[in-house]
Amino acid sequence: MIKRRSFLGSMLAAGAGSRAVAQSARPNVLFLSVDDMNDWVGCLGGYPGVKTPNIDALARRGALFADAHCSSPICNPSRTALLTGQAAWRTGIYNNDQPWPPHMPDVKTLPLYFKENGYYVAGAGKVFHHVVGHNPPSQWHEFQLQKFDDPWYRRPEWYPWNTKIPAPPGHPFNDLHGFQGEFDWGALPGRKEDAYGDMAAVGFGREFLQREHTKPFFLAVGLWHPHIPMYAPEEFFALYPPDTVRTPNAPEDYLDDVPAVAKKFAAARLEEHDRIRREGKWRDAVRAYLACMSFADRMIGYLLEALERSAYAKNTVVVLWSDNGWHLGEKRHWHKTTLWQRSTHVPLVFAGPGVAQAGSARKMPVSLLDIYPTLVDLCGLPKKAGLDGESLMPQLRNPAAARRPAVSTLMGNNHAVITQQWRYIRYQDGSEELYDRVKDPEEFRNLAGQTEVAAVKQEHARWVPQMNAPFALERNDYEFNFERYEFKKKAKR
Repeated sequence: MIKRRSFLGSMLAAGAGSRAVAQSARPNVLFLSVDDMNDWVGCLGGYPGVKTPNIDALARRGALFADAHCSSPICNPSRTALLTGQAAWRTGIYNNDQPWPPHMPDVKTLPLYFKENGYYVAGAGKVFHHVVGHNPPSQWHEFQLQKFDDPWYRRPEWYPWNTKIPAPPGHPFNDLHGFQGEFDWGALPGRKEDAYGDMAAVGFGREFLQREHTKPFFLAVGLWHPHIPMYAPEEFFALYPPDTVRTPNAPEDYLDDVPAVAKKFAAARLEEHDRIRREGKWRDAVRAYLACMSFADRMIGYLLEALERSAYAKNTVVVLWSDNGWHLGEKRHWHKTTLWQRSTHVPLVFAGPGVAQAGSARKMPVSLLDIYPTLVDLCGLPKKAGLDGESLMPQLRNPAAARRPAVSTLMGNNHAVITQQWRYIRYQDGSEELYDRVKDPEEFRNLAGQTEVAAVKQEHARWVPQMNAPFALERNDYEFNFERYEFKKKAKR
């Protein structure tokens, strides 16, 4: 069984040893994830003036994959695909309410594969999807569960380790009463930095790096930020004075030339966009997102500093990734769940052993599915069959090495194929979008209906997955026992 250690208990245990014992020659892995972080990062240039010095420094000392894309622009399918190595179109895990463990009981996830190949595997925070049933104890030697900034919002049946409390005075802090419950933002009254939930995961990671390890380790630390609710200490809001914050360019005719299916995906959050604009909160929401980006960057800096001060600094591969991007009004949409650039484009950085020409950005499109096979290669593990990603080792050795396009899948049979010049989208009804990413990076003009791009569409269409697995069963189709971590399929009525 997994060891659910308290932070204090872990610190006491860390001090019990003496001198560190030499590890094997295999590198360690520091596996850092953030949530809903789009390309508004300094090194990616998505928002001029954003303050992410630690991510930028990691990119300078490693390999920034400047055109990385999630395999599915929704938290659970993205994380499930990355951590199982199998794409949503293969597994049928398309949405947040589909637990992967009962659907794929024999899959060797990334942490489990490292565990079975001699690594000590530990984690904290949001690595797999955060709702109960997505993070089996069998995957880890030890794991510290997610601590939430908004326990008053969390449903007990989804988060049985969480103590639900009444909402504090002043909630909601964005003054949008009756708004979508989790979509709040602001500085939590009276809370210093250390009291925010993600800092518990950071504390676990820092303490873990102080321990003596006789085996190579795989340490995963998953941060919730900048996911909603967008809460951060006041000092991070102060980095962005309100009169300096710029809202995205979102013309009213943004959706006029996209298919009906695309309009439907965008309209899933249209009421939120309209209310944010109507009540004059757009700039406030953008400011909160920027504050949470910088807070996430600070926490990443704490972990990288702890690694640098540890005995493992020279023999640890660092990989930083985000599960999907995030709209802030582009295409009149908030959140993710689209196949456009703002929703699929994410930070991805590798640093440490095996990375050549550090500081040179890799500009070809890549997929988060590529992380699993890349870490297997970097750490000298046996090749893993059945992975849908492609190792990035050629690009880690040579920044100009060519590779296949990236593909992102949304729900069933909706796919985006991404090359350096083009984004081609084909929906389940056969309708299409095509954007010239060089001339039209904000995707204002859908070229799919123009005859002169027929050959471009044909070339990209051959990368559209031909397999589209049926939807996996949902959470409500199972009875789940948290203590035994067992699923039982409900009888059909």
